Amino acid sequence: MNEIAATAKKMPKIIFGTSSLGNLFVELDSEVKKQLVQAAVEGSPDMPLFDSAGKYGAGLALESLAAGLKALNVDPDTVRISNKLGWKRVPLTSEEPTFEPGAWINLKHDAVQDISYQGILDCYQQGNDLLGDYEAKIVSIHDPDEYLAGAEDEADLAKRKQDILDAYKALMELRDAGKVESVGVGAKDVSVIDFISDHIQLDWAMFACSITPYTHRPSTLALLKKLGKQGVSVINSAVFNAGFLIGSDNFDYKTITRESHEAEFNWRDQFNALCDDFNVKPAEVCVQFSFLFDEIVSVALNSSSPKRVRSNVSLVEAQIPNTFWQAMKDKGLISI
Repeated sequence: MNEIAATAKKMPKIIFGTSSLGNLFVELDSEVKKQLVQAAVEGSPDMPLFDSAGKYGAGLALESLAAGLKALNVDPDTVRISNKLGWKRVPLTSEEPTFEPGAWINLKHDAVQDISYQGILDCYQQGNDLLGDYEAKIVSIHDPDEYLAGAEDEADLAKRKQDILDAYKALMELRDAGKVESVGVGAKDVSVIDFISDHIQLDWAMFACSITPYTHRPSTLALLKKLGKQGVSVINSAVFNAGFLIGSDNFDYKTITRESHEAEFNWRDQFNALCDDFNVKPAEVCVQFSFLFDEIVSVALNSSSPKRVRSNVSLVEAQIPNTFWQAMKDKGLISI
């Protein structure tokens, strides 16, 4: 078994996102949150793996996940949790949280970023405290690309890069001590994944908004190959370009219109027409596009609807005919 295959065995094909448990854009009641957890536990073809973060609702997602699992009497040994670290819960001293204004609804706490050696250890401990009977065994640094983008000048950028590497030193020590099983990275700007993988032997990497039928730059595909040679498994997320490819007007988390982004809408029109011709669903195509690449072993999908969670499971098992992919190439809609 090669290194990719060995690492891939540790990841299921579908990973369940939990941002909705942290009141992202809408506040769900506790019963709906429990149903989301239940749909994932009951619908997962493998041991369920939840992807969460201290940033999600300033820790609310972690608390809600643990509450749902406990209410369902889920044995901690039968579920796996990934926690993206780098944000710590702190008291809410203003009317609204200070991070990502408008995104998180009716929070009782705030969150602050803390990416450093000790900061990541603190985030790891706080995350497990919020999870109670459960524990995150899969860890990473949350959005290191955004952390680097906040640099004020070259000196600050160099310091922030060192902060990230120091934070990974802490995670590697946790892995070497057997407290976590794997260490990874997730980012929208995959050049940061490239930088980190030059310095850290990662177990996995999560790409966001980077490998979809619409978006797959040659440099990103080259990074996939590089990670594959390093034995790093890749998880794909935001596979619908944040909803645009399946009908939303949000493209990579920004609202667009036909007037402002004519090319994107024209591409989607052709894509939808081709899906109709082949009787396949756009969502199935977006998920299955990921698996055209050997290095991608999992897709992370999130939903605020228990019914949608169950249908998401079916997306990873959908069959797309090779003739469809060839037609996409012939029409210039994909370039692989």
